[in-house]
Amino acid sequence: MNETLLLNLITDFVNDFRQPAILWQALVIVACLALSWLLVRQLRVFLHKRAEAAATPVTPETLQRTDSFIRILTPVLAAMLLGIAQHFLAKFQSVNLLSIAIPLCTSMALVRFGFYVLRRIFARHGDVSPTMLLLEKIFTVVVWAGMALYITGLWPELHAFLEGIVVPLGRNKVSVAAILQAAISVAVLLVLAMWAGTSLDERLMKMQGLHTSLRVVLSRMGRAVLILVSVLVSLSLVGIDLTVLSVFGGAFGVALGFGLQKIAANFVSGFIILLDRSLTIGDMITVGQFTGKVTQINTRYTVLLGGDGVESIVPNEMLISGGVQNMSLSNRMVWLSTAVSVGYETDLDVIFPLLEAATAKVPRVSQSNPPSATLVRFGADGLDVQIGFWIADPENGTGGVKSNVNRAIWRTLQEHKVTVPFPQRELRIVGTPPAPLASAADGESPPSGTQP
Repeated sequence: MNETLLLNLITDFVNDFRQPAILWQALVIVACLALSWLLVRQLRVFLHKRAEAAATPVTPETLQRTDSFIRILTPVLAAMLLGIAQHFLAKFQSVNLLSIAIPLCTSMALVRFGFYVLRRIFARHGDVSPTMLLLEKIFTVVVWAGMALYITGLWPELHAFLEGIVVPLGRNKVSVAAILQAAISVAVLLVLAMWAGTSLDERLMKMQGLHTSLRVVLSRMGRAVLILVSVLVSLSLVGIDLTVLSVFGGAFGVALGFGLQKIAANFVSGFIILLDRSLTIGDMITVGQFTGKVTQINTRYTVLLGGDGVESIVPNEMLISGGVQNMSLSNRMVWLSTAVSVGYETDLDVIFPLLEAATAKVPRVSQSNPPSATLVRFGADGLDVQIGFWIADPENGTGGVKSNVNRAIWRTLQEHKVTVPFPQRELRIVGTPPAPLASAADGESPPSGTQP
């Protein structure tokens, strides 16, 4: 490559440092950086005060995301101010130092913007994985390498060199520069489409006027359309004829008919579930051996969060073709019951109101539908009693409220001295002689079937 451009750059710097004009450029750079920092700081303070005065509280995640976006504005404003200063200062002196400071600020803004977009897409909950950090490092190296090539003027030389390297692809020959341009354009537009889809998803989820299922449908369809459009536009920009995709579409149709039937069925089932509103996020359902609260309804699967904290991934086809028990479809009231045995000497007319009153005092037990105690059966050891009650929040689980009801019942039985019978068994060891019979002299008659 030609080294003349790099030598000229170094020579210009040396000449500028020998002249007093370099001080004006340094002062302009410091002033622009300080002014941009002050403006961004005031903007951050204004947004925080506005968030505190808002009627609806702002989550810490939202404030952190806002601060991350504001950090992008500092190098952006600095680059804009430096560009304006360069325009006026170039009329009186050389501005080689400003010509380097502007690309540096622009690169910093691009790096911060890339970090912001990538974390919005792949680290929405604040968890930054090692893979994410590696991707950010690669992006930083690429941006600063491109900036170095631009400043030194070696970019045209590198582009011409890559254009000269041709890779045969079938009957055609494509240069490495075209391949890299296509890959970069597809990656950039795809990332921007995913970022727009994430923003659309967050906006739709905050719209309380729409049904939850409708919001999820619009979010999934919007993201799919944005990704599809970004891929088509990027392919058009690099000069790829979209008619060649018809061959891919035919091959995809054949693959769909043979090997992707389950995936297509789950995909269609996901939209059916969202459109017919048979399930919504937050419902407590039971399907097959899985029971839990619906936390996600994706296009291929649905996530259930069990009471033990275990998440179950259920294919959407299973929710369509099989039976589903929804505890909160049209009515969130769920009936639960517990059983206890009391002795035969117990006065049921007295103990039933006491058990009902103790159950009604338990938190989460419905007061509009009061508990009821019923006699189920006459058991072998005592009277089997059932206490039924209603709850209005099945998504919070049933184990805890059942335990509290049982404890309240046990305290009531203990306070009123009610016996809880339990089976008693007589154990006999095989091979030992039977116990001696009572004699007639003791005033007891021998059992029937025995000789005196």
